[in-house]
Amino acid sequence: MNKIRQWYEKISNFLKDVKVEMKKVTWPSRDELVTYTVVVIVVVFILSVYIGVIDKVFGSFLELFLRI
Repeated sequence: MNKIRQWYEKISNFLKDVKVEMKKVTWPSRDELVTYTVVVIVVVFILSVYIGVIDKVFGSFLELFLRI
């Protein structure tokens, strides 16, 4: 029974600490959030196009090399 009580107290203390720490967090404004989201989407798109082109080029070289 004592172990269950200790477990409960540990969980309770953890949740209290989480609540205190969450009050310290500086949350972004709506404008910042929209800006960051757009930046992430644009960067992911650019990188996916870049990786796709590189993959296509290396695939073509590999196909040419294997024909020889």
